[in-house]
Amino acid sequence: MDSSTLSTLQLNFDRKDLSDEVLLDLYRSLVLPRRIEEKMLILLRQGKISKWFSGWGQEAISIGAVCALQPDEFILPMHRNLGIFTGRHIPLERLFAQFQGKKSGFTKGRDRSFHFGSMEHHIVGMISHLGPQLAIADGIALAHKLQEEKKVSLVFSGDGASSEGDFHEGLNVAAVWKLPVIFVIEHNGYGLSTPSEEQFAFKNFTDKGPGYGIEAIQVEGNNVLDVYQTISRVAEDIRKNPRPVLIEAITFRMRGHEEASGTKYVPKNLMEDWGKLDPIDTYENYLEVLGVLDLETKETINQAARDSINSALEIAFAEPVINPTLEEELSDVYFPFEQKLTSPKSTAKSERRFVDAISDGLRQSMERFPKLVLMGQDIGEYGGVFKVTEGFKSQFGGERVRNTPLCESAIIGAALGLAIQGHKAMVEMQFADFVSVGFNQIVNNLAKIHYRWGQNADVLIRMPTGAGVAAGPFHSQSNEAWFFHTPGLKIIYPSSPYDAKGLLNAAIEDPNPYLFFEHKGLYRSISEEIPDEYYTLEIGKAKLVQEGSQASIITYGMGVHWAKEIVGELGISADILDLRTLLPWDRDAVKKTVEKTGKVIFLQEDTLTGGIGAEICAWISEHLFQHLDAPVMRVGSLDTPVPFASSLEQQFLPKNRFRNKLHTLVDF
Repeated sequence: MDSSTLSTLQLNFDRKDLSDEVLLDLYRSLVLPRRIEEKMLILLRQGKISKWFSGWGQEAISIGAVCALQPDEFILPMHRNLGIFTGRHIPLERLFAQFQGKKSGFTKGRDRSFHFGSMEHHIVGMISHLGPQLAIADGIALAHKLQEEKKVSLVFSGDGASSEGDFHEGLNVAAVWKLPVIFVIEHNGYGLSTPSEEQFAFKNFTDKGPGYGIEAIQVEGNNVLDVYQTISRVAEDIRKNPRPVLIEAITFRMRGHEEASGTKYVPKNLMEDWGKLDPIDTYENYLEVLGVLDLETKETINQAARDSINSALEIAFAEPVINPTLEEELSDVYFPFEQKLTSPKSTAKSERRFVDAISDGLRQSMERFPKLVLMGQDIGEYGGVFKVTEGFKSQFGGERVRNTPLCESAIIGAALGLAIQGHKAMVEMQFADFVSVGFNQIVNNLAKIHYRWGQNADVLIRMPTGAGVAAGPFHSQSNEAWFFHTPGLKIIYPSSPYDAKGLLNAAIEDPNPYLFFEHKGLYRSISEEIPDEYYTLEIGKAKLVQEGSQASIITYGMGVHWAKEIVGELGISADILDLRTLLPWDRDAVKKTVEKTGKVIFLQEDTLTGGIGAEICAWISEHLFQHLDAPVMRVGSLDTPVPFASSLEQQFLPKNRFRNKLHTLVDF
């Protein structure tokens, strides 16, 4: 940040029509986080806390923002927004317990510093991957629009984090959908040690807003009155006329990115100049000149802050270290949910293709859950590339069946924001391959949010997947194993129309995050009679689709159909166990079939190395070895990308290798 920027920032305090009481309340609010900072730096040196991200010098932004919003409007803070938490009156003993990894902290010791949220205080915490919170703010704001609530959400980003793709996606979606979001950019000159001129080529973020069609305003970030008055005015306006607004707060970080990194890379004169613009000292002087703050009042306010801090620290320090409970750790990975199966009320059935079954289930779920929102590229008038949602927009309206920009990460994040506001959300990946662009939101936000601070993610992501249709490396991947390794997710992969509809409905009912894989090759190639009405099937329950005695074939998706074909062709008597649910998978069913036949082969369309079959076969070898009469075998696709040419693709797929290996297993 150069001297020309500094010269324009002289903290021009102007009370306008604010009362003395409001001026003093802002001062009290500013003092508390600064006094906490002072104490935390002492505790850090004493080794009583492990890490500290300082907001020293930036307090006016947090306090101006939190005081400007209504108490029930969501704020999504970052590392340097301690004032948001104190401004929402979070009990200090819980805040300090959080910093120390104590049980009474908001994450029960599972995460540190400001990586938490609190629904009671309308705060949604960040994750270390900077940027994804912008999309969550979009989803919260979308919920406000859908519910016709005159509310805003406010989300923070640093100038360094603005280089992330999530920043672009978050702003773009908000602009296109005219969402009531305030994006506050804390422009403090550095991303850790990298100065702004090495982060971006423009000078001010007010230059970026117009490119998105967003109004952009610059404020004196160290001037609490400028921040408070500007955000108050903007929030009031967009409650009436929903739209996003970008607010650039010019400020400076007076301490290291975190304390261990220091500030040696910052020119000395820059630190000295910004030190003269300290948000606490300058505002204090202004109030003294006005006659609003006298020495006695100042000392009373500061002493009250210190006393409350010391009292809260005593409580937090007195709390014992966590005594881990295995049952609690495992149970908190998912939001508690007891599935109750629904059977169709009538016996009416119709012949339905796989794609029709999914469409039927989705439509009936939309009718059953008025707060279910569908989002995806081209799912509106076009009906999606596979026509699953054809006719949905005319039936349910564009508010609930939403075409999206090409912003996979932002749309998944927005789905989480909707869930935070009590909605259900379904996101359609145009192809499962494209989910890689939204990977972070799935594995770090959706999957971990309940374990971290008890918030569920009622989001289902539909994943058209699989090869065999000559679509090449980027439209044919089987990527279910990418997510199988991630606790907190549930994964469904049906092989029949009946299962597809019943499991889709069940997954939408469950308020936990789901990935629902749909093999493209099955969409229009298979059909069966299924109930016309709404029904659900049990999550986590495998299905024995064919019984036999010579071997157990464990598989899912297209593998079920390959297994049935080849068993019939070879005249082999085999159990064919369709897992259906990949996470959690049905250990009891696997155990039963292995004990029955003693010979096991796992068939997957995914590439062989590191696939789901490797985990299940390892489990069989470890737990059921005494029942085996042959080595546990696996068959999968080649360890190459999926090729385009038909002959290459057929060689890539495991079907022919499975035929030979099954013969070997039975003859062993």
